[in-house]
Amino acid sequence: MSLILASTSPRRKELLAQLGVEFDCVAPDIEEAQQSGETPEQYVLRLAKDKSRTGLNLGSSDSDVSLGSDTVVVCDGVVLEKPIDYADARRMLSMLSGRQHQVMTAVAVTSKNKQSSVVVTTNVWFKPLSQQEIERYWQSKEPCDKAGSYGIQGIGGRFVTRIEGSYHAVVGLPLYETDQLLREFNNE
Repeated sequence: MSLILASTSPRRKELLAQLGVEFDCVAPDIEEAQQSGETPEQYVLRLAKDKSRTGLNLGSSDSDVSLGSDTVVVCDGVVLEKPIDYADARRMLSMLSGRQHQVMTAVAVTSKNKQSSVVVTTNVWFKPLSQQEIERYWQSKEPCDKAGSYGIQGIGGRFVTRIEGSYHAVVGLPLYETDQLLREFNNE
């Protein structure tokens, strides 16, 4: 099976490599904007499916399968995207401070004949954050390209008091579910 990862995320590349599969990467150009009336789960799933389909089209002609994934942070039913600036990151991290939120990661695998997908939701709890902690964290530059303005696998992990669900899904690619989807396509 020839696999395309429809992502340029270093985290997704590292996680997919942990499954021991070989793959090439492409950069799908997908507009990431939640549509009116779309739930967070519908939104993240649509993005993963769109990336996967686009990845198959961008891959070489002998590419069999494309994997697309997307991750969103959800607090009180509101999707927290990547921050546009410090004020936006401060707003998001203040929302997450001292409480629970969800991280939803969707994975879609597409071949010429079919598409399968899954959404993995993980509950994450944050400790209370001071404005000084938020500002210092922003200065580290880590939150700049992360949904919800934090990375659990980096400095932001110090804010997490516990999780219920898949750690790897919070990082960006749930390993068990991804492996199961790929096995389904390996038997095609």
